[in-house]
Amino acid sequence: MNPYLRLLLMVAILAVWEGAARLLHVPAYILPPPTAVAMGLYRGIASGLYVEHVWITMLETFLGFLLGASAGFALGTFVALSRRFEYYLYPVIIMFQAMPKVALAPLIIVWFGLDLTSKVVNAGLVCFFPLMVNTIVGLRSADEDRVSLMRSLAASPTQIFWMLRLPGALPSIFAGLEIAMIFALIGAIVAEFVGAQAGLGMLIQSMNFSMDVAGQFSVLFILSLIGLSLNAIVLAIRRKVVFWDRPAPENRLGGKP
Repeated sequence: MNPYLRLLLMVAILAVWEGAARLLHVPAYILPPPTAVAMGLYRGIASGLYVEHVWITMLETFLGFLLGASAGFALGTFVALSRRFEYYLYPVIIMFQAMPKVALAPLIIVWFGLDLTSKVVNAGLVCFFPLMVNTIVGLRSADEDRVSLMRSLAASPTQIFWMLRLPGALPSIFAGLEIAMIFALIGAIVAEFVGAQAGLGMLIQSMNFSMDVAGQFSVLFILSLIGLSLNAIVLAIRRKVVFWDRPAPENRLGGKP
């Protein structure tokens, strides 16, 4: 894979965007050109405005991710290992997941206020379900012949879990963590849209009222970079932990090794 081709593609997209916005005389309040977005980004960073709100949103995202991922892994483990637990609790979890989190966000703001707690709770709720499902799938994918072999060797359920089920489930769990991390960022932004005193979501709302479209695009650009960085962190941890499950780059696209 050539990284320069990826960079060239991004430059080409920006060039087409800039040229189309200028040649077609698109109003800046509808679609500002990339140069205007870059100027808005520069002003926000130079004034220190973006830095303050970035750290608040990232804190909400990380804490929400830790909350949702911990709950998702714990409940996913219980559901995967206990049929009785699955029978009674899993339908309740599915019903709760079916509720749109955008509709729950105003209630969460009412219950927990406008401060950090409500954003963390909403981010945790959004990222909880993907990890729970991936945990269940991963833990249940253990080879039953190997499970039977360990039982024949007098292995306890705890030993089977730590030595067989969990290592085999790690690729699936980390796939869920990749999704959960991005969902946590989305959940934090949604909560900031509904009601917040700081954060990038609140900043977008404020710019929307003042018709600063270039500023909104610059904040969206920052959010995309944050999402890319968070995903890279999870992938880096996955390469260290699940070192035995690392397909070749060619195979990820279906090519031959």
